[in-house]
Amino acid sequence: MICVNVSGDMLMCRFDPMYIDKLSRRMGFFPMIMRGKILQGYYYVEPIGFVSQKDFVFWIELCLEYNNVLMQSKK
Repeated sequence: MICVNVSGDMLMCRFDPMYIDKLSRRMGFFPMIMRGKILQGYYYVEPIGFVSQKDFVFWIELCLEYNNVLMQSKK
């Protein structure tokens, strides 16, 4: 299960899709598209979106929080 990953120079993030409207306004954010379809829950963030340590920590914590939710639901 992917939580957060580095893909080239971008972050590949997995977080709750219910936040998409709010988070899609952040700099460097765009959805992951596979075979022409948006992959719900998986997103990319370009370097401009995590230049500051505050922004980097924001994305990491968001992904870790969702990962904890997913792990709890598997129990």
